[in-house]
Amino acid sequence: MASSAVKTALAALGAVGAVGVGAATWGIGIERYLFTVRRHEVALLPPGSASVRLLHLSDAHMAPWQHRKQSWMAALAETWQPDLVVNTGDNMGHERGLQGLRVALDPLRGIPGAFVHGSNDHAAPSPRNPLLYFTGPSKVKHTSEPLDTRALDGYLADELGWLDLNNTVGSLQLPSVRIDAFGISDAHRGWDDLSVLPGLLERLQADIAPAAATLGVTHAPYRRVLDSFTDLGADMILAGHTHGGQVRVPGYGALVANCDIPLPQARGLSEWSHRGRIVPLNVSAGIGHSIYAPVRFACRPEVSLITLTSR
Repeated sequence: MASSAVKTALAALGAVGAVGVGAATWGIGIERYLFTVRRHEVALLPPGSASVRLLHLSDAHMAPWQHRKQSWMAALAETWQPDLVVNTGDNMGHERGLQGLRVALDPLRGIPGAFVHGSNDHAAPSPRNPLLYFTGPSKVKHTSEPLDTRALDGYLADELGWLDLNNTVGSLQLPSVRIDAFGISDAHRGWDDLSVLPGLLERLQADIAPAAATLGVTHAPYRRVLDSFTDLGADMILAGHTHGGQVRVPGYGALVANCDIPLPQARGLSEWSHRGRIVPLNVSAGIGHSIYAPVRFACRPEVSLITLTSR
């Protein structure tokens, strides 16, 4: 009888181990290469407006040897022909990440766009204990290798022609409509300055006719940021940072978000409500991962293609 119980226990342990090995093999060896385009449609432009295809990129965490990711990203421009690109940060995952980023993003050159910073636009990632994410948002590590942020910004702003929205505002002129936008630098690192935005927006909107829509752009979707953006009149908010949890439980969702956003909203299109206003919120699960945590499970690497239509 005892022998039978031991055999049953060993069989159960073996099954659990096999499932664990299978999940790790899938997450490390397969799913992190299953790049996908998550498509949405949001009606927020004035009646009669032509549709706008908005490509939302986030969290590439690019390393120079990641050629599959670079090739897939490079094909997005021709395949989906976006009218507007919004990049919500964490572009680099290695000190030579810009080398791979050029391959990935060059085909988007000349398409109107905007970007904000995440921490991995300033400092390279470092090894972390993944279990610490269950204790709350990750802490700042002051020993991280600094990145060449000036070179990155020069590429995004001067070469691609994208609007730098770090703690500022601006306008994007598309062939059919004008889009206003405001953004902040990484709230996860405390680099955001929400206090400057109301005055900048007031001056921008006083100088020109009303835009077709106003976008709020942030890397990390902390509640205080989402509330502030909603109060400032954003018609839609775009964010990244969460990696969608990076590892999700099928049927449950994200286990962590690395910020205080409700876990069900850590990936995809949802709505954010504050003081009676409700706005669409898109949180991209991102394209990459830290080079020290090369896994995605039940959370494919992604970009979002959001078709903005007339109301």
